Amino acid sequence: MKKRVLIISAGAGTGHIKAAEALEKSFAADGRVAEVINNDALQYTNKLFRDFYSSFYTSLVRSAPNFLGWWYKTSDEPWYTDSMRHMIDRLNTKPLVRFIREFDPHITVCTHSMPAGIISHLIASQQLQARLSIVVTDLDFHAMWLSRAFHRYFVAIDEARAHLEMLGIPSERITVSGIPIDPVFQRPINRAEERLRLGLHPEKPVLLLSAGALGLGPTEFMVERMLNLSSDAQTVVVCGHNHELKQRILRLVDSRSTRFKVLGYTDEMHKLMKMADIFIGKPGGMTTS
Repeated sequence: MKKRVLIISAGAGTGHIKAAEALEKSFAADGRVAEVINNDALQYTNKLFRDFYSSFYTSLVRSAPNFLGWWYKTSDEPWYTDSMRHMIDRLNTKPLVRFIREFDPHITVCTHSMPAGIISHLIASQQLQARLSIVVTDLDFHAMWLSRAFHRYFVAIDEARAHLEMLGIPSERITVSGIPIDPVFQRPINRAEERLRLGLHPEKPVLLLSAGALGLGPTEFMVERMLNLSSDAQTVVVCGHNHELKQRILRLVDSRSTRFKVLGYTDEMHKLMKMADIFIGKPGGMTTS
């Protein structure tokens, strides 16, 4: 019997969503799958809860990264906050629970800890008879990813597997798989043609500076220093969804725009990364994968 597959992520940052999209493409190409649905769990919640997970997180990254780092480390204690956190999540995701039970999947795959906790509870309370796989989209393993009822963890590196084993997770239920990335990254490109398409010299060095999908980080600081490079390197700056950042960078490079190509959000990062000689950006799990 072909299987119904449900992939659930959460739009807090972009890595979780991108991993889910990569998995969706793989499942869709598998003949053993009858139907695959890929949903953002936050679309089934109220605005306040949704903003807390997405907008509030983004604002902390931008304005209070030290506080966010402190909170991340403080909350990384196994099972310490899971009961309260999961209870709050369940109170705010009743439409999500209804959808899951109506779709009644054979296989569930979560690329974010919040929906993983929801499905884990449904399985433990015998409200769902599906298998749950949890795909960790970071290189390390944070305590928020822990779920009591699950069937398999997929982690990025051997150290993450060792961490889970130390927490008592059976080794036979842990797979070191790496982080799922879009199959498009496997396709070769003609580097010279892609450089010419962007208006770059096909043989001069290319630096790729990425502010990520959200357009955060010290991008202007980096561009100011790149303006002082004595080499003939060319720089592609990706500003993501941050339109204001893009405009500031354009003003900054102004007269030297022939050495700089400034882009907003792009779905061609696979081409940009392949044609560049050096990538400069935040070493997130998806980026490094």
